[in-house]
Amino acid sequence: MILSFQFNMALLRSRPLAQRAFRCSLALKSWLSTHTSTAGYLKGKNILIMGAPGAGKTTVGRIVAHKLGLPAVDVDDDVLETTWKMPVAAKLAAVGGERFLQEEGQVLCNFSASGCVVSLTGSNPLHPEAMRHVKQSGTVVYLDVDGGDILQRLHRMKVDRIVGQEAGQSFSDILKYRKQFYEQWLDIRVLCGRGDTPEEMAEKVLQAVERFYNLTAETFVSTRADGEERKTYFSDVVVEGLAPDGGLYVPKNGFSKIAPREWLRLVDMSYPERALVLLEKCIHPLEVSAVDLREMVSKAYGSSFSNEDVVPVKRLMDDMYIQELFHGPTASFKDLALQLMPQLFAYCLPPMCNYLILVATSGDTGSAVLSGFGRLRDEDRRKTAVLVFFPEDGVSRIQKLQMTSLSRSHAKAVSVRSDFDFCQRSIKRMFGEAGLTGHLAVEFGTVLSTANSINWARLLPQVVYHSATYLNLCRSGAIQFGDPVDLCIPTGNFGNAMSAVYAKQMGVPIRKVICASNCNRAVSDFINTGEYDLRERRLMPSCSPAIDILKSSNLERFVHHVSGGDGALVKDMFSSLDARRRFTLPDSLLGRMRRDVRAGWCSEQDCLAAIYHVHARSGYILDTHAAVAKVVADRQRDRTCPVVISATAHYGKFAPAVFEALRVENIPDNPLEQLKRLDFAASKPEKHQKLMECLKNRNGREHAVCEADYSVLVEHVEAMIEESFLKVMET
Repeated sequence: MILSFQFNMALLRSRPLAQRAFRCSLALKSWLSTHTSTAGYLKGKNILIMGAPGAGKTTVGRIVAHKLGLPAVDVDDDVLETTWKMPVAAKLAAVGGERFLQEEGQVLCNFSASGCVVSLTGSNPLHPEAMRHVKQSGTVVYLDVDGGDILQRLHRMKVDRIVGQEAGQSFSDILKYRKQFYEQWLDIRVLCGRGDTPEEMAEKVLQAVERFYNLTAETFVSTRADGEERKTYFSDVVVEGLAPDGGLYVPKNGFSKIAPREWLRLVDMSYPERALVLLEKCIHPLEVSAVDLREMVSKAYGSSFSNEDVVPVKRLMDDMYIQELFHGPTASFKDLALQLMPQLFAYCLPPMCNYLILVATSGDTGSAVLSGFGRLRDEDRRKTAVLVFFPEDGVSRIQKLQMTSLSRSHAKAVSVRSDFDFCQRSIKRMFGEAGLTGHLAVEFGTVLSTANSINWARLLPQVVYHSATYLNLCRSGAIQFGDPVDLCIPTGNFGNAMSAVYAKQMGVPIRKVICASNCNRAVSDFINTGEYDLRERRLMPSCSPAIDILKSSNLERFVHHVSGGDGALVKDMFSSLDARRRFTLPDSLLGRMRRDVRAGWCSEQDCLAAIYHVHARSGYILDTHAAVAKVVADRQRDRTCPVVISATAHYGKFAPAVFEALRVENIPDNPLEQLKRLDFAASKPEKHQKLMECLKNRNGREHAVCEADYSVLVEHVEAMIEESFLKVMET
């Protein structure tokens, strides 16, 4: 293999011959050996090291170059000073900041190199034309270094001014200002932990570049996979939703663990910043570019959430805290995934197909899906339609009003005279019937997908908010990073709990995930006994309808996790569940399961009593699901560490049950008036303005109701496709 690199002639002449020979010798030895595969991935491309002044770009670049056997180029020393024949600092003093940026950009536009490690200047990213030019030659690696570490280095280097710094402007201010430009140009972020050495940073660069050029290392497998499968990538699993064998997709190699020093970097970040960093580690940049992901995250977690923290964490009493997941547009935790997931879905769509998103909901998912997909761009909405099935008598009145008020031409909610399990089972059956999916594809040019938590893109954003909850506790001083916490989650379909298990796998110090069930306690019984038995169970309506679920889909991911990825075992167990409505976990896995989770359940009376007592003591109104978690947390915790309970919805969505719990009489019939009455009684949390707005003047909207007949649901699917796509084609 030939290593080629071209600098301008002035640069070549300025290099001492012995030094150039040494660099070339290193390069030759590297290419002749098989010491590293990273250089092979580059195929003559440059590695462009970008970062703030004082980030360590030059030092890290030289270490990386040495390890790869590639030439190192420092733009300050090797390009600018050679061209100007004067030190960079002297040039800045002579011409001023604005003129300096112009001349620096002009020099970079004439720069050419290949197969090198190039350390850019801290101000190069401020010149768009120059960055477009150099980016064509390679991969831009952003050294995202802690601000405190940068300031210490600048002080040691005796730097008293950097480009663009005005009089009276601090180093901290200019570094914050420049971050937007670094994130505009990056291909790869290397998150450097507080106190990382140049050698540690260089190793992270090497790992990140190798990951960038090795997409095939980040594939997904079905939970039921037994042996080799086709290569399945992130974009595939987002669009497909459910694996062809009926299993759920999971990352083949699991989650990468984040070092404590990197977690500490996230403590002072905003929610969107944390989300971006964590999602970049879970989504390969060749599937969704870092720049595009940043735009999606900004849109998802910007104005849609009423609280600046997005997921605030508040002390409820003693060392019990509450994770408020209801500040999104539809007042439930589903918004945190479904403001982002539709954007990922639209991004990954193949250009020539229409897609119908099928959703089964026990209440909150339906309105969150309709809201999230409703915010897509017009061109994306034209290729997607959403059909939600929900149990007619299995959701609250306000939940039903939310879903029907958000329905529109390409997005509708249909109720079924049955329970959630029937709705979910019917949708999974549709995915599994090749005759049906083939008919829809051939006849209507439409492919089915799903936005339930069986879709990986639904589950992944939930890992972020569990991580953010722990980081918020650190930021408030309630704990120090490394201190354990328990997390108690009202559990139905197990997606919320599973995402907490994944957050623990990434390095969040969650000690136990406590699953809280109501009277429909199939999941908690399974965790306590290892037996999942639905034969004698009937779904019982409760005041916490979002967890009125017996057949928990994401439990399959959990069994895959505790079995070490034993697809054959998972397939046998869940095939048994489908055929015989039961399975038993092997004894060898029962102890392993309990290392991660605990479980309990509570009665309707205990749930309502918890709402009453918490309000009487603190003025805080729990929703009915958080109340279930409160009761179970009190029973399961050992009080050796803090416990966080998940408030998965705003109390206003379940107003009649809350009135009953608070022993309020003369309840108004109008849902909007109910919310106003409750808001008057609650000192916290604050009222949900968007929920109030949703209910105004929308109380009488009708919706379709169908019988619990699979063929009738299929008819609704075909009618939705015809209405959404065929009319558009005819016009």
